[in-house]
Amino acid sequence: TEYFTLDPGDEDQLPKRQAYSNKGSFGKVLVVAGSKNMSGAAYLSALAAYRTGAGLVKIFTVEENRMILQTGLAEAIITTYDAGEAEAGTEEFKKLLVKQCEWATAIVLGPGLGQEAYVRNLVEEVLANAYVPIVLDADGLNTIASNPELTSYFTENIIVTPHLGEMARLTGSDIKTIQKQLIAAAREYADRFGITCVLKDAVTIGALKDQRTYINGSGNSAMAKAGSGDVLTGIIAGLLAQGLEESDAAAFGVWLHGRAGDMIKEKQGDHSLLARELAEEIHSIR
Repeated sequence: TEYFTLDPGDEDQLPKRQAYSNKGSFGKVLVVAGSKNMSGAAYLSALAAYRTGAGLVKIFTVEENRMILQTGLAEAIITTYDAGEAEAGTEEFKKLLVKQCEWATAIVLGPGLGQEAYVRNLVEEVLANAYVPIVLDADGLNTIASNPELTSYFTENIIVTPHLGEMARLTGSDIKTIQKQLIAAAREYADRFGITCVLKDAVTIGALKDQRTYINGSGNSAMAKAGSGDVLTGIIAGLLAQGLEESDAAAFGVWLHGRAGDMIKEKQGDHSLLARELAEEIHSIR
């Protein structure tokens, strides 16, 4: 395994924005996220994807979230579904979801979905019908942990982004054991399924599908706030939409996320960072 990190100046390796282009030139991110009374995660992932450079972002969420998301992020396309139809697995719901997957260049799956009965059907339908890279996070991962048979849908275009608790649920191990061997835990899970695993801790590890292992040197404890992981998911998806391969999108996404946190800490100190500010700070790096 090759181990590497990224340093200031490496952002020059990221794709440049060509002068002759349009919004379709920079990819389409589908954010499958949010549940009733839990719209913030969808908002943060979508905002981060846009701030990272994606040309179009669509949020696929329950109808209850429509108004708040349209108001909070006017740039996003909003498509909603009925949770009851999702739970029943109706043909109408499946057709609607397949249409969204066909539209996307990259997909975010999981933030704020919750653990209602319909979520399993939703996660399975996305995994079964998407043929683009998927960033699988939060309740998407919890659904996989509760229904391990869904790993049969894993392909090399999957990026999982668990924190230690989610990794413990996915593997059946305990948090302290994983924390003592972060690299081995991330590498074993990635290699078992041929995917990319971003294991989040004070030092985040990216076990990449191409057998490189990324060890992150950016970031700080000010980022230990609700929503920070949702922003990371959106950043990675935004890079995928612009054409980065899964391994590079994962490594650069983690690094940009941490760099944004470091810049905010310099200005605001250890305590005041908000997750949405991580997305807003991306412009300072790129």
